[in-house]
Amino acid sequence: MIFRRRVLILLLSCGVFVGSVLTARPLSAAEATAERQWLDLTGGADGAGKGKHVVLVAGSNEYGPETGLPMLGRVLSTHHGFDCTVHFTVDAQGAIDPNVINNIPGLEALDRADLLIICARFRTLPDEQMKHVVDYVESGRPVIGLRTATHCFAYPGDSKSPYFKYRWDNRDPSFEGGFGRQVLGETWIAHHAPNGRTSTRALFAPGAAGDPLLRGIHDGEIWGTTGAYGVRLPLLANCTTLLLGQVIDGPKPTDSPDFGKLNDPMMPVAWKRTYEITPGKSGRVLTTTMGSAEDLQSETLRRLLVNASYWATGLETRIPEKADVTLVDPPKPWKKGMKPADMQL
Repeated sequence: MIFRRRVLILLLSCGVFVGSVLTARPLSAAEATAERQWLDLTGGADGAGKGKHVVLVAGSNEYGPETGLPMLGRVLSTHHGFDCTVHFTVDAQGAIDPNVINNIPGLEALDRADLLIICARFRTLPDEQMKHVVDYVESGRPVIGLRTATHCFAYPGDSKSPYFKYRWDNRDPSFEGGFGRQVLGETWIAHHAPNGRTSTRALFAPGAAGDPLLRGIHDGEIWGTTGAYGVRLPLLANCTTLLLGQVIDGPKPTDSPDFGKLNDPMMPVAWKRTYEITPGKSGRVLTTTMGSAEDLQSETLRRLLVNASYWATGLETRIPEKADVTLVDPPKPWKKGMKPADMQL
């Protein structure tokens, strides 16, 4: 009798445990993101990008990519079907911190990614994270670089990292300019026009009007608050300039474009190219020196980036006549202590 009572108690206790497991609710998207320290955005069922995975990397203490890239990722996933993950620089407590230069969790997602979109600045990643970036570009897969991506990686002069050559200021002629020059087509050179005092209107480069990346965009429609970056002219031989940056003398699109010698010549602010780090493995690239969170308030700049995502992933024949770039929700400005889960809808 005592034995049977103990068995009954054991079975009942196990039943309670099993029942609690069977009735436990699944993790919400926000809770799952909190564990992973990045943002997951599942593609809509009807989009042309269905089955394609886009990794967006935000890592700059200027220009707000931790706000802008989730906004862009939602447009790509909701309206165009791309599965997107947005990765941030994260501190020891798991909070997004643009001032952290050495930790971007989850970059192993690049191992299976179809497109990298990056806006980072002077990051010094540990080798185990940087390896995923380098493996990606050495495989010849496509990249879209925004604003500070031209100078996204930095290493101290005494670094022993095997990825030292990817630093923005590499002077070795065999890999001059690091990731920026070798992949995107240019590294950091200088500010051509001052931030704050000036803004930028993008004009079609000669001969670019019919390019599919500019589909649904009219000449002069793209305007952003950032000042134009300087680049070396001419660009590398395999770069095709799409947009030139007209310097605007003021912070509003209605301000005067008459800024003297800064518009003679105008700097390229968007170009496309192919790159090849590993012989025989080449990838498509769209680089724009625009792309701050404020710039991405421009509907037509978002359209350029959506068009480029189609083109870069081999979907150029499916670029819409006027891609839907409606914001899915208002931008969520970064605040100290905010975690990736806080970016989830």
